[in-house]
Amino acid sequence: MFSKSCEYGIKAIIYIATRSLEGERVKIGEVSKGINAPEAFTAKILTSLIKKEILESRKGPYGGFIISIKRIAEIKVSEIVSAIDGEDMYKGCGLGLEECNSSQPCPMHDKFVKIREELREMLESTTILELATGLKSGKTLLIR
Repeated sequence: MFSKSCEYGIKAIIYIATRSLEGERVKIGEVSKGINAPEAFTAKILTSLIKKEILESRKGPYGGFIISIKRIAEIKVSEIVSAIDGEDMYKGCGLGLEECNSSQPCPMHDKFVKIREELREMLESTTILELATGLKSGKTLLIR
């Protein structure tokens, strides 16, 4: 459903948010290990999230990635998806046709439109705080 970059980006933000709630900054090696992703790929994704002002980074011996507690409560999963994958997942045909609309639908059009709307609603209503809290409590996992 999401690109691999987006999956890693969401996981990384949840991981960093969990640590940020404890007042800790996280180094890139720890993030990549915590989400089971290649370090260079994770660094590239996090750099793009810094540019989109979803994440903060500090340099130096006490540096690392951090998200303010206020920001953790504000960030919606849809912001991360939009920053990495754009809006393409909310558009286009479920069967990959170049053109698909209500006047010339593919066989899955009506059902796919509904699912996309529900997905958008879920992503726009889910905060990183909600996901980080689940991880911190042990109710959810980022890796198996």
